[in-house]
Amino acid sequence: MKDDAVINNLEKALIDRAQKLAKEYLSRAERARQHVIEEAQEKLRLREQREVLAAQAESERFYRRRIQSNELQLKGKLDQLRWNLIQSVIQDLQQELETATQDTEIYTLILQGLLSQGADSIESDHLVAEFNQRDLDLVRDDWAQFSHGIAPDKKIDLHHAPHDCSGGVMIRSHDNRIRVDNTYEGRITRFARTLQQVITEHLFAREVSQGGSVHG
Repeated sequence: MKDDAVINNLEKALIDRAQKLAKEYLSRAERARQHVIEEAQEKLRLREQREVLAAQAESERFYRRRIQSNELQLKGKLDQLRWNLIQSVIQDLQQELETATQDTEIYTLILQGLLSQGADSIESDHLVAEFNQRDLDLVRDDWAQFSHGIAPDKKIDLHHAPHDCSGGVMIRSHDNRIRVDNTYEGRITRFARTLQQVITEHLFAREVSQGGSVHG
């Protein structure tokens, strides 16, 4: 009986020890499992963070490309608007000039003013004035009186052949080295450049005041 009791006590001690070891191993396993889970979650979080940052960077690049594209489209529309405005003004100007030719008295004063301005701007004592056929017929018979007093210190000859223009006068030095294009076409071309500058400044100033941008 005594031997049986010893054996039973030994078996019980072994069972208790086995249970403690099992609990300890289970605890270690649980801690290892939790560590693996936390490590996996951290890796997942970092990967998600990188993906989010990459997506944000791509989104910003896409946004910048859209902004640049929109600005280019806006600039194109503004350029077209500016061109249309200039063409409209030029058409109106051409109509006004054509109307002016219908009043001989007023038109004669216009021609004298254009001739005077051109003559003053050329550093030469001997000049030549060229007119289209209509205006040549208007001034030829009375050229001396027409040109009298326009440039008292200069000689102005009337060219015998008509100049290809719709109106106004081409003034040049006698040696043809200096020319001032005061024809309608020449004046309109120079005026168009001024118009373009004024309209451009107006459109750009409006965009800046609205906090926008024209150039990309």
